[in-house]
Amino acid sequence: MSEIDPRELYKWCRVPAEDLTNHPDLKIRFTLVKGSSEMGEVMARELVDEIESHNGKGEPTRAIIPCGPRCWYEPFTRMVNNEKVSLKALCVFHMDECLDWQGRPLPGSHPYNFRTFMEKHFYGGIRSELAVPEDQRHWLLPSTMESVASAIAEAPVDICIGGWGQDGHVAYNQTRRHPFSRISLEELENSTIRIQENNIDTIMALAQRSFGGAYQFVPPMSITLGMREILSSRKIRVYSDTGAWKQTALRVALFGPITPEYPITLLQKHPDAEITATLDTARHPVSEHPEWDFFGDRE
Repeated sequence: MSEIDPRELYKWCRVPAEDLTNHPDLKIRFTLVKGSSEMGEVMARELVDEIESHNGKGEPTRAIIPCGPRCWYEPFTRMVNNEKVSLKALCVFHMDECLDWQGRPLPGSHPYNFRTFMEKHFYGGIRSELAVPEDQRHWLLPSTMESVASAIAEAPVDICIGGWGQDGHVAYNQTRRHPFSRISLEELENSTIRIQENNIDTIMALAQRSFGGAYQFVPPMSITLGMREILSSRKIRVYSDTGAWKQTALRVALFGPITPEYPITLLQKHPDAEITATLDTARHPVSEHPEWDFFGDRE
């Protein structure tokens, strides 16, 4: 059963997208951008500035990095190369990876193999003299769970960059829907690196997004950093340009209670977290179609 009151949800979804940024009821900082191109520039600039700040102090930068959204890779590569930003002291923790039905890594050529994608789009275009050293690229796999956990525990993570899913999952910290194994908010907050089955709603959302509804092609399992690792970061910045399937989770993240039903709501407790969304993602059909007033009129 949902912990979200439908009457409250209706009110949150009724707020016009343009009114979200300075809304008095916001529970977390929010930035609205026009589209993917602008968001990619903002996202890339945030990470580059973080790296340059640490480089200027002679310090390493420790960052949790997502696979996507795609719009930020080209700006990041351009900024690093044009501004000659050294990534030699950047330590990257990749936040998740998809697995097959037996919990094994996907073939390198699979479209949802995150490592293949990141090697091409995140690392691939960086000039060799500026590139992140291989031993500072921490890939999250069943075989590396312990080593990644140990490396993260060595020192604070400076920045976590990510997105969110249809249920507000950050990394692959999905809403736990198992009927016999419910978890509390405290358990979610303290969750750590794990291998898991993907929820049916996650599979269907990804099927619609990438495969024309062909759920048969979506990886059924994943490995993820836990919310403990995400929340341990000094800064958290999450972004989305995906549109409709993220709209309700965004409204709950901005206005709702902290609840394991929407893991992104835990970011409300963080001292330096911010959500950025494109206009298409920030819009909601409830605010734009009068027929949705049916839900506002119900007792």
